[in-house]
Amino acid sequence: MSKDTPTFLKRNGLSLTLLAIFLMCLLAQIVTGHLSWNEELRQAGAAPMSFFEYLNSGHFVAATFENWESEFLQMGMYVLLTVWLRQRGSAESRPFQEKPEEIEPGLTPWAVRKGGWWSKLYASSLTIAFGILFLASFYFHALGSWRHAVDERRLTGLPPIDFTKHLASSTFWFESFQNWQSEFLAVLSIVVLSIFLRQDKSPESKPLRAPHSQTGT
Repeated sequence: MSKDTPTFLKRNGLSLTLLAIFLMCLLAQIVTGHLSWNEELRQAGAAPMSFFEYLNSGHFVAATFENWESEFLQMGMYVLLTVWLRQRGSAESRPFQEKPEEIEPGLTPWAVRKGGWWSKLYASSLTIAFGILFLASFYFHALGSWRHAVDERRLTGLPPIDFTKHLASSTFWFESFQNWQSEFLAVLSIVVLSIFLRQDKSPESKPLRAPHSQTGT
């Protein structure tokens, strides 16, 4: 390897760091969620769950996929909306006057070179991927939320609730909308704040000397 060739860690530093932070936060969520749910069980006079039993519980599944669902919805909608919509001055918007793409020869993805339906599918593959991840997360959120609702009703001596009835309940949709609104607020914040504010050397920010009216990075 040439001295000028970046190492594996340097080439993938951002994704590896984000993965490490994600795993640490997920582990912290599991540990604290396990303790929290067991405390609720003890207060209700029920036997506490083991660590591995908790990983299959409605409490953990619902809380985890409820958040993933909103994240994938946010990213998918943002990718899709930025195809057509612009925000003057935002670093997160495509510019109004776009320059021709600069593409390195020989590095075009296989699907684009193949053409036809492969190319058309690849042209929307990012949005499709986020859509699939959102739908999968939505399903597991609904399943986990229902199982957790059944567990809570059992602890209070109530009969279990039907899955479809829970899916139509205000409780389930409250869980979803409380996360969805915060995700779109976060996206709105970076779209608007990047008009006026800067972060030196960040690709999410315009150059320091760029005027507020400059659109795109």
